[in-house]
Amino acid sequence: MQIKFSQNEIKDPEKSILRCGYAKIIDRRMGKTSFAKRIHRDFYPRFHVYIKVEGGSVIFDLHLDQKRPIYEGVTAHSGEYDGEVVEREAERIKSMMLLAISQP
Repeated sequence: MQIKFSQNEIKDPEKSILRCGYAKIIDRRMGKTSFAKRIHRDFYPRFHVYIKVEGGSVIFDLHLDQKRPIYEGVTAHSGEYDGEVVEREAERIKSMMLLAISQP
């Protein structure tokens, strides 16, 4: 699920997602940075976000990783990109960011 904001609203996307309770993940093999938030004590399931900046927009690409990839060297996983749980988390992120935007 994609959550979009104007670049004028979100000056520092990384700091913004960290304020929502996410931790930074650096995948050195893939050369990508992403952010994850555990749902409970275990590492999975977890919410997972990639950040893209394009065309004057900041896009938070959110999904739910249900479990760790099964095969070594394979990045595919059981991810959910929509549904009630993902929608609730997207709304939580939106409301936290809008609250931060509205405060001076």
